[in-house]
Amino acid sequence: MRHIPLRSLGVVLAFVSSSCVGAAARPANGQAAQRHAAAVPDALEGDWSGVLKTEDTTLHLALHAMRDAKGALHGTLDSPDQGVYGTEASQIFHAGQTVSFEIASVGASYEGKFSADRKYITGIWQQGGRGFALVFHRQAAGAGIPANAISPVEGTWQGEVEEEYVHRRLQLHIAHDDRARLTASLDSLDQGVSGLPAANVTEKNGELHLEIPVASGAFDGKLNAERNELSGTWTQNGEQRALSFKRSNRVLEERRPQNPRKPYPYAEEEVKFTNGAAQVTLAGTLTLPKGAGPFPAAVLISGSGPHDRDETIAGHKPFLVLADFLTRRGIAVLRYDKRGVGKSTGVDGEATTQDLASDAEAALAYLRTRKEIDPKRIGLVGHSEGGMIAPLVAARGDDVCWMVLLAAPAKNGEQTLLQQSELIARAGGMTDAQVAQSLDFDRKAYALVREEKDRSALEAKVQELVKDTGLDTAMPPAALAGQIHAMSSPWFRYFLEYDPVPALKKVKCPVLALGGEKDLQVPPKTNLPVLKSALEEAGNQDVTTAELPGLNHLFQHCNTGSPTEYGAIDETFAPDALKMIGDWIVKHSNSR
Repeated sequence: MRHIPLRSLGVVLAFVSSSCVGAAARPANGQAAQRHAAAVPDALEGDWSGVLKTEDTTLHLALHAMRDAKGALHGTLDSPDQGVYGTEASQIFHAGQTVSFEIASVGASYEGKFSADRKYITGIWQQGGRGFALVFHRQAAGAGIPANAISPVEGTWQGEVEEEYVHRRLQLHIAHDDRARLTASLDSLDQGVSGLPAANVTEKNGELHLEIPVASGAFDGKLNAERNELSGTWTQNGEQRALSFKRSNRVLEERRPQNPRKPYPYAEEEVKFTNGAAQVTLAGTLTLPKGAGPFPAAVLISGSGPHDRDETIAGHKPFLVLADFLTRRGIAVLRYDKRGVGKSTGVDGEATTQDLASDAEAALAYLRTRKEIDPKRIGLVGHSEGGMIAPLVAARGDDVCWMVLLAAPAKNGEQTLLQQSELIARAGGMTDAQVAQSLDFDRKAYALVREEKDRSALEAKVQELVKDTGLDTAMPPAALAGQIHAMSSPWFRYFLEYDPVPALKKVKCPVLALGGEKDLQVPPKTNLPVLKSALEEAGNQDVTTAELPGLNHLFQHCNTGSPTEYGAIDETFAPDALKMIGDWIVKHSNSR
């Protein structure tokens, strides 16, 4: 679920801008396979940097290309200006002078040609049906001490802090100013935070000290003889942890051990289906167990925000992991890109929860056309807002076999947002007075959304409210404008007032509803009882609810439950939660 209160929202992960995200992917065809086979060793491998300029913004990008043990090309893309690092560059190919790759998570692609000396690539970045010139320049191998350095610690460094359940990747930049004083900044990659300024930066005989006031942290380290590693201690809020930095321009890879690796022991198929009434085409992935079928099936419905078919968030792909788990258990799974995301058409943010429910209905209708699927054994799995959408679909008929609700809100949108805003603020260390001030702003903003029907007028009034409260200094202007625009969207207007209970009272199929004990976005203690009561009031005889210890909104084991931890946690989906979901679905699919 997206955090709509302005003070808690982060920048949408879209390399150009949210208005540019759309279906612009090139098909993986025979020509692409031919390019892969003809790849020239070492021509593309290495680090590349470029500057992407649009009408709205200028973004610095870094492309990292490498080969695995089998010789296949892999790549990642960084957008330091947005604090986004390690985004997968899929279908990356090189043949002759031509280079191409896709950034599927934002519906973007790039194709360019090498210069004669292979020192730069000139090409076009495609996103949302528009093309932007982009030149990548080859960077020198490794990351040495800058030529103009006055200290051996200058340069870019990579490290990580380990603690229970999480590890935070850090990128440290050290330079000097025109008065020969050392300067530094720190990026917390898994939190999407970049450019945290350092104070009191000193180095003497290879011993470095610096402080990060905004994080109440400090680092003390010793440079090794090779001048490529700083070993020391990170101190924060009175606690000390070992921390070593290695000299490198390439960020450390995310740890995602649960992501399945091909070849899969089941069939995987790219599919498209249409929501005729809305005139949108949705693209997704259908996974089919081995065997003849017909199989029971699940439709996965993601939470709010511009989610792709894997529900990618903070570098995790929960729906990829869930689909893999269920398909291995004999359940066919359909997951799809939301409107305006990935390879689906439409406009993200303009569709209401009701509109998105019609997309889920289109997914159900598509599955019923497949001979491999048993039409009487199709169920729904909805996460977060998807847990509000699933009951809307199930309430309209008796053709949903079962329903799994994961972290599903049971209160109206405003109550849900205010509660998550308060819980996340307190977890972030805000005082009672700061929390009260924040909630007061949220309530005033929501009142404006309800009262002002004209979109332009609403955005102007919210902008004025932001200025009056000083929040306009808390985030970049472009990000702030994006958040205000989101608050004026049809989706948000509908969500703010929507009450899930009436739809829940019409659901007759078996329901499993789960919540994570440490979920700060949809806390189970205040949502599961309401949800269960509504279902039972409808006469539903098969309702199971459970609060799972130690899990957050994404069903990861965590320390605090704060969304700032999501990307720093290795685990994508708690195995115990996967097993509970799988066992329940298999049981209810086979009982039909």
